[in-house]
Amino acid sequence: MKPETKSVVTRRKFLDLATKSTLASTALIGGFPTIVPASVFGKNAPSNRINVGAIGVGRISRGHDLPGVWQYDNALIMAVCDVDSKRAEDGKKLVNSVYAKKTGKGSYDGVKVYGDYRELIANKDIDAVIISTPDHWHAPMVVHSVEAGKDVYMQKPASLTISEGRLMADAVKRTGRIMQVGSQQRSSHQFRYAAELVRNGRIGQLKTVYVGLPGDPSGNEEPEMPIPKNLNYDMWLGTTPEVYYTEKRVHPQQDYDRPGWLRCEQFGAGMITGWGSHHIDCAHWAMNTEYTGPIEIWGRADFPKSGLWNVHGIFRTEAMYENGVHMIVSNELPNGIRFEGTEGWIFVSRGDAAVTASDPVAKQRAAKALDASDPKILESVIGPNEIHLPVSKEHHGNWLESIVSRKAPIAPAEVGHRSCTACLLHHAAMKLNRKLYWDPKKEQFKNDAEANSLLSRPQRSTYAIKAVASTKSR
Repeated sequence: MKPETKSVVTRRKFLDLATKSTLASTALIGGFPTIVPASVFGKNAPSNRINVGAIGVGRISRGHDLPGVWQYDNALIMAVCDVDSKRAEDGKKLVNSVYAKKTGKGSYDGVKVYGDYRELIANKDIDAVIISTPDHWHAPMVVHSVEAGKDVYMQKPASLTISEGRLMADAVKRTGRIMQVGSQQRSSHQFRYAAELVRNGRIGQLKTVYVGLPGDPSGNEEPEMPIPKNLNYDMWLGTTPEVYYTEKRVHPQQDYDRPGWLRCEQFGAGMITGWGSHHIDCAHWAMNTEYTGPIEIWGRADFPKSGLWNVHGIFRTEAMYENGVHMIVSNELPNGIRFEGTEGWIFVSRGDAAVTASDPVAKQRAAKALDASDPKILESVIGPNEIHLPVSKEHHGNWLESIVSRKAPIAPAEVGHRSCTACLLHHAAMKLNRKLYWDPKKEQFKNDAEANSLLSRPQRSTYAIKAVASTKSR
């Protein structure tokens, strides 16, 4: 991308300068807003609007990320991108229909379609992107997007490998862009309150954390199928090896049900990162270990001996942290997080909430969102001189607020990387079936070449994380 010259004020610079000026003026009259109100510049003023491009418009995008953004009037989804042209067109129709209702214009057609994310991030009219792709594309797209000057909302987990996650977090820090990881449990009251209760000693000294995750089924062998004309399968594979196409390896062609790639280790680690990124992240929040990680990890797992779907099945892994806390993670535990201390316990979960209709725990309705050994624990008020964690009422809204304020969101890149790293450490213990010793500062296993070989994977050069986007800026 061509560097911006000093003589030209780009849309991004104009937005940043106008926002800073507005915030400064507002601060003089009594504090500054979380979202710059429409009354400041006028409802339709360009400087009051964050133009957003959506990369990947499948199940999680349609059911969670797009609605999460279009509910805010200061954001405008102006572009969608997908390597499946049918999904891209569906995404365009969906967003256009929403804005047609919001604007009262039945013929609204303000959404541009892309098949290559590199062309989308080259568009200087786009300020920020939502990345709702399969896991193996997360880190490369974040690196390329922030280097193109875009702020980013990215679905969890942060990366396919620990090495990719480090490159991603470093790129966000280096460029100064805003990045929110889609760990939306941080924007749920019960998870924040549980973390505050633990941090402030309401259950005494924390000793053990139990993390319960859903499970994934194995599958059958699947035959090779013709690649649909609407799918750029080579780009969908991205950095990962070339393998034959079969629909259950990718995503359904006729609907938006849960895709098969979630159960293939080539593209992700299974539930240990899929849901583990949520629960271990919130456990870290309560443990005050957001910027470090475990020092010992061990456990076991059953892996399918045949079939296309090969992520872990039944498992139990454990970890020790430098502060003495013992974490146990298993799909045989109740879905949620249980904190046990010297003076009681707290359990927190989503309760009956689910992100999408095909969420694997969508039918669980019995779990309480928040429970404790003594009901009085949950009546506790966090005092003014105690630890108060950041408050976010809605995850996508918190991201938009951060884009305006340029302050860190509630789930920043480094925190997301550390949470994902912990999940991948548990996965490494499953694969090697022995105790591993981790150095959170060096981000290396201690004296263990075999384990360190799992920190990265070979990448196809065309889509490698360090590859320079070939599309010129527009």
